[in-house]
Amino acid sequence: MVIRRKAQQAGMSQGPATTGPSILLSRPMIRKLKSGKYRLYSRKEDEKTGRRRNLGTFDTREAAEKHEREVQYFKRH
Repeated sequence: MVIRRKAQQAGMSQGPATTGPSILLSRPMIRKLKSGKYRLYSRKEDEKTGRRRNLGTFDTREAAEKHEREVQYFKRH
């Protein structure tokens, strides 16, 4: 399965086999910028532009992960 193989190459854990792209959406989209800061992106792509929404720029990866948890909490409460 191509999706599973890509997930393994990305260092994701080998969970139960799935048929959809949810295995790739389970991780927060945090990328390191050239400036050394970290940017959090939305998990979904915008249908019109095909890009992910910027959810903030943070000095540390821990701060970006904390904000990701806050966003997920807010979406469900």
